[in-house]
Amino acid sequence: MELDDLSQSGIRRIADYSPYLDQLAGLAQQMGLRQRSNLSHVESALRRYWSLGQNSILSWVPLDQSILILVVPHYAIAEYTSPQDGNLPPKVSPRFITELISGDRQLTISQMQKVARLLDVEPTTIPLRVPLEGSVVETKIIEKMIRKYGINFVPSRAVTLFDIVGFSLLTPFEQMTQLNSLSYSLNSAHAKMLEADVNIDFARSSSGDGFYIWNRDEGLEASINLYHFMHIVLADNAIARSKTSSKAVPRLRACFHVGSCYEFHQAEGLNPTTHDFIVGDVTIELARMIDAALPGQILVGDFMADIETENDKGEVSVQPNVDAVTFLQRAQGDLSRLSGIVLSGERVTAIKCYLTGENMGGGQFNIRRLTIKDKHGLSRVAFNAKVNIYRETAQPILLGIQDKKLTAPPAPNSPLHA
Repeated sequence: MELDDLSQSGIRRIADYSPYLDQLAGLAQQMGLRQRSNLSHVESALRRYWSLGQNSILSWVPLDQSILILVVPHYAIAEYTSPQDGNLPPKVSPRFITELISGDRQLTISQMQKVARLLDVEPTTIPLRVPLEGSVVETKIIEKMIRKYGINFVPSRAVTLFDIVGFSLLTPFEQMTQLNSLSYSLNSAHAKMLEADVNIDFARSSSGDGFYIWNRDEGLEASINLYHFMHIVLADNAIARSKTSSKAVPRLRACFHVGSCYEFHQAEGLNPTTHDFIVGDVTIELARMIDAALPGQILVGDFMADIETENDKGEVSVQPNVDAVTFLQRAQGDLSRLSGIVLSGERVTAIKCYLTGENMGGGQFNIRRLTIKDKHGLSRVAFNAKVNIYRETAQPILLGIQDKKLTAPPAPNSPLHA
């Protein structure tokens, strides 16, 4: 495959620089210097074929003295599944492409030959300085590299959306300060969770009025950790709001949902950004939900997901049909890990998160299903969530809105109905 000369000349100047490998230092430290150099060489080659985003790298196969990669123009992925001239059927099915850009990217040599034939492209060879060792760590690093230089489909990703209420009515300076305040709350919550040994590798993408946040780690536990991360962010924001009368701290509303999405990296200079970007069903649902959310409200989508979980041995198991109610029950059971964190100088003694509903008597409550109708006339179901954070001596932090506020007659043209 021929590369653009200008792209090549610019990239050659940084051929021996591997910023992505530096990010994986924790894994790479388990390898010798020769293998690190070998992987740096592989990434430089991948970056050349990526060509500033002109191409997408789909798959790879390890050989004795080289690796094979499958490189296609970025627009080709959509064209493969589009009808051909004369209304002929597409070359391959959308499901085939989805499977190709999902999960592990390593193929066998026979699989690579079959895929190359179906897509009508020739595999590209990257010679290696030394043969690959084939270790789990080495394979994991190459997988992460391949995904960075391509498009990735994730069938089940938990994402939360923080939205600043009344953002468009603020002055540019106020918008800047409120976004900065929200950004600080994200970083502060991350630090507090790490102190409590609750791991989360969160990524963010701007929505304009706030941020989409997701956990780069996958699986049920990672999704639950993200849900608790949302609680701590909202708590940090609530404490900050209580200490100021200015407009420096935003009033927030938030949504949480699990669904499919595409992930990719844009070009920044001569390299892909280190930041992920996502778009898909999960972000679309969140955007529709947040439009209907009231100030201070927390909405949880009505999702049903099969969530993969990987143990320490690399074994993957699937927990099927995890719905929002089951998810929240599991999340409440895991909250003991966060007891003891300190918020505004006060140690947290307990946290309770739940979906609200009607009082049925005898201390029993049902769960109210809220119907959201968007501007396109489409409807979806969501749940109203509450979070109560109790501290040793300070007043509890009560997040979300009470269910009784949702049972009053809705305002004209309101998109949210019980």
